[in-house]
This record gives sequence, C-alpha cells and structure tokens, in this order.
Amino acid sequence: MKLTRHRFWLAVVTVLAVGAAGAGTAAAAPAGQAGDHWVATWTSMPQLTEASNLPPAPYTQGDQVMADTTLRQTIHVSVGGSRFRLHLNNVFGGAALPITAASVALPAGSATGVSGIRAGSAKAVTFGGRKAVTVAAGKEALSDPLDFTVASGANLTVTLYLAQGQAASRITSHPGSRTTSYLMKGNHLTDTAPAGTTPVDHWYFLSGLDVWAPERTGAVVLLGDSLTDGRGSTTNANDRWPDELFARLQKQSATANVAVANEAAGGNAVLSGGLGPTAVSRFDRDVLGQSGVKWLIVFEGVNDLGGKGSPQTAAGLTAAYQQFVTKAHAAGIKVLGATITPFGGNSYDNAAGTHEAARQTVNSWIRTSHQFDVVADFDQAVRDPANARRLRPAYDSGDHLHLNPAGYLALANAVPSTLFTP
Repeated sequence: MKLTRHRFWLAVVTVLAVGAAGAGTAAAAPAGQAGDHWVATWTSMPQLTEASNLPPAPYTQGDQVMADTTLRQTIHVSVGGSRFRLHLNNVFGGAALPITAASVALPAGSATGVSGIRAGSAKAVTFGGRKAVTVAAGKEALSDPLDFTVASGANLTVTLYLAQGQAASRITSHPGSRTTSYLMKGNHLTDTAPAGTTPVDHWYFLSGLDVWAPERTGAVVLLGDSLTDGRGSTTNANDRWPDELFARLQKQSATANVAVANEAAGGNAVLSGGLGPTAVSRFDRDVLGQSGVKWLIVFEGVNDLGGKGSPQTAAGLTAAYQQFVTKAHAAGIKVLGATITPFGGNSYDNAAGTHEAARQTVNSWIRTSHQFDVVADFDQAVRDPANARRLRPAYDSGDHLHLNPAGYLALANAVPSTLFTP
C-alpha cells in the first residue's frame, strides 16, 4: 500500500512541476521530525466559472479577466501550523494564468471576508524561488513552503496581483465560497486598508492550502454537493457543517489533529449532469490527490435523485459508492457514508414519489450494506419526526432541501467519532 501511494504522489508532483510554468520543480519537503508530512488543511473544489459568476466589469472585459487587478481572499484554516503551501488552480482556464505576485497575511480583526490585513503581517509567496508564476491552462501550481504561523481554526488572507490578467473568459473558481472576496484595480498586494474595493462572494484561482504537520495529523475529505458547500449557511460566519465538525473535533485532544478538507460544490452530482465534474470523475483529484488524507466522508447524491430518481439511479449511486470505498481503502483511507437528507416539499420531490422511493432505497443500502467503515445517519438527524419525507422545520432554510445553521450543526454532531479511531 505504501508503495502504491508513493507512486501516486510522484505522478502528482510531476504534473504540478510541468503544469506550473516558471514555478520550477516541486520544493523538497522541509526539515522536521521523522514522519512529518503535508496535510490539506483547507480546500475548495475548482469549477469552470459560469458567466453569472465571472468578476463584474471592469474586471471582466470580453476575453480579458482581472487585468491590472488585485484579488484579496480569506480562507478559514482548519489545522494550523507554522509552515504552509498554496495551491493555485487553472484547471478550467481557457488560457495560461499569469500571477505577477502573491502574498499571505493575517486578516484585520482576524475576521472572515474582510478586505483589510493586519499591519506588518504580509509575507511574499514564491514559486520555485520566484515571485511570479504562470499556471498553464488545465494545470495547478504549488507554492514553495512558506514559514508563516496560523492557529488552528483561524483565518488567512491570500492576495494575488495580476498585471496582465487572464486572456480568456473561461476561468477557474469556486462560486459557493460563502465568503466575501475583494477586487481592486492596480497593485495593492500589501495594502492594509485598501479603498475602492469591489466585493464578490466567490473564490477565484485558489484551491488548496497544505500544512506541514506531525505524522498523527491527517485530513478528512468531505465529498459532497451544496449541502456540504453550505447553501443556507451564513456568509462570512463559517457555519457550514464541515466548519462545525472541525470545531467539534478541536474540543477533544484525540481528534484535534484532524484537518477538514471540504471538496463539495453546489449543484454537483455523483453520476451525471449537475455543476462541475461529477463525483465519479473528480474522485481521484479531489480525494486521492489531496495531501495527508486519512478519512473520507461521502455525502452526495441528492442532485442525482432529485433530477432523475429511479431504481436505475439508486443502483448507479450505490455502485459509485462501492467504487469510492474500494479506491479509498486501496489508499489506506477510512470511509464514512452519510444517508441522504429529506427533500419533501422541494421540487425534487416529484408527484409520482419515485424520487423519494429512490432516496429510501439508497439510504437503506448505506445503512445495511456494510460497505462503509462507518455510517452517519444524516437523514435521521434532521428529518421531521412528524413527516419523515421532510426536514425538521427548525432546520429548514426555507426551500425544504437545504439546511440552516442549526441544521448544519445537527449534521456535524451526527458524525460518529468512531470514524477517527483506529
């Protein structure tokens, strides 16, 4: 098994080194204790940016995006540390992505979604020893290791300056950030309180942050859709269920070493259709391709069931879940399967009842097939005791499909701690 993972990571490093023109080869592992390794401590699933989610004018002008533009974004780090590396992503870009300079800093007031940074905290990010990097279309760039201390559960500001901009209207982003980013004309890489900013609730070009951590530290990847991406949560409050799960894990010394990598996106499907690559097609990239993964939570399938719920869809989902488990186990990853939550009253609940019947079939399989190492019954945790086809009213965001912050907290509390025990 160790040999298999070693070969896999050699392949990943090779792709990164070739894809990030100007970045040079991947940096050597920093010095530390035996067994120290890189662990994904924050992620966002990269997607092709829809027209409605492109930066507003003047930051998008035809096939030119973010020319002479500073982009400032904040991310909520899970496990902290004193050495990190950034992932910049151009996997869906229609042209090379030239980054003139990048920096990290501590946000003003330690807050999420703010444009200001703490004075004196900014530090340059380099790629192969250089401040600039050009990320080839379809590729990702990995920064040099960066000595910068960030506490567990704290926020980090990442600022990019693009002098030329990207010469394409096809760019890579994560629209469902639930976090406010800021655009401004000119180079404001280290400005502490920039003026004239344009707020946008999306992340662009940024897909990951790894921390150099002790051997016992590992990441749990969450494979999901809008329910895990946080639709219905509070913008800039970090109250998605992945955030609440991390906060819960931090309270116990036995699980304080668990980083949370959220690889979910609104509208995503497991089998076909939906937004972004399907879970089947992105599994290797978003799960096996992340650093230091020890656990996986699979909570996805509602968009398949709501779009075309049928016995065939149910069979396709369970086959996909089995494939996920097989691949994860081959990589030494322990897997939790979560039941699909109710959607009664939403448009996904068709009059014929076939979508609900397919949901029940899938949930029964998750509970009884013994394919997963651990099962979390999310359905039971948030359904209405008086009507099992619907969400509990106190947890319903209002559309009868997505949860509010109280509902997301209930999901986080429903994850058995046995997932993280040997």
